Amino acid sequence: MVIMSVDLGLARTGIAFCDKSEMLATPAGNIEESNDNVLAKKIASMAEERGAEIIVVGYPVNMNGTIGPRAEKCREIAGKIGKYTKAEIVLWDERSTTVSAYAALKDGNVRGRKKKGIVDSLAAAIILESYINYRRNMQ
Repeated sequence: MVIMSVDLGLARTGIAFCDKSEMLATPAGNIEESNDNVLAKKIASMAEERGAEIIVVGYPVNMNGTIGPRAEKCREIAGKIGKYTKAEIVLWDERSTTVSAYAALKDGNVRGRKKKGIVDSLAAAIILESYINYRRNMQ
């Protein structure tokens, strides 16, 4: 099944997809939109275009497991996405994914502006890989 992943950020929202085989999460770019309703519509539209049946939304739980303002905002936006799509919406713990994305880019010697444009979609791919691995282990 095609699955989409979303890493909601303050300036950019990273997007990733996996194919029907659920073998590989691939970064698919960013959306730069500050209006939550417009962002939700754009995400739902991308999911529909690609035939995504599940949209995994990164859920930034605090390191101690508590829910902070950012996680509450992500839950709110996830609810808005759900109003515009038939796809199942899944909130997924995204602790440290952006840190992991920056580390991967550093290891790949990606610098400057190029890093800024890639990190959010790479974080979305890391979130999606985590979710795909969970699905595999549950089968």
